[in-house]
Amino acid sequence: MSDEPSQSDAEPVVIGLCGAIGAGKSTVARLLAERGAAVSDADSDSRSALELEEVKSALVAWWGPGMVGEDGGVDRSRVAERVFADPSERQKLESLIHPIVRQARAEAFAEARAEGVCFFVIDAPLLHEAELTPLCDVVWFVDAPREIRLERVVSGRGWDEAELNRRESAQWSSNRKRDASDRVLNNNGSIEELASQIDTALATLLHERAQA
Repeated sequence: MSDEPSQSDAEPVVIGLCGAIGAGKSTVARLLAERGAAVSDADSDSRSALELEEVKSALVAWWGPGMVGEDGGVDRSRVAERVFADPSERQKLESLIHPIVRQARAEAFAEARAEGVCFFVIDAPLLHEAELTPLCDVVWFVDAPREIRLERVVSGRGWDEAELNRRESAQWSSNRKRDASDRVLNNNGSIEELASQIDTALATLLHERAQA
């Protein structure tokens, strides 16, 4: 039997977390962790996977030695240029990385279950696209106005608007992800306002589980 979370055998409530780029999904994940949730971070697991020797060897074999920097680490900006320019190359990379991320998530879920954690969060920007929603009891979408999101990625990631557009074009639209989610968290105010929304949402989940 798979250790992947499912609605039938999971003790923790599984929250799928996605969001518009720059909306603050990572902030929501951090606030959930502060409230005792176990968080499986797909981005972090993907970055770790990229540094595995077998993965680096595959990248060099596919795309040349320029994929690895002088420090021996993967040049993620060059990888991004390659995969966002060609969907077939992105799919090839995903076929290599996703099984590693999936295993890390299964191990994190098994640990959370053993520890009796109430909430297990699958934090994944491609939650819908990667068809992870069947693993979730509920899906939350983190949103913010586009002008705010653009300001955040310019200041925090060094992107320009063209880069934001390029990244967004490789994902479901914000409207589609929002419509496919169970709850929307609006991150266009203070951190206290965002935390209040999270507390309300968690209380609702606990109440629903108690009534089940």
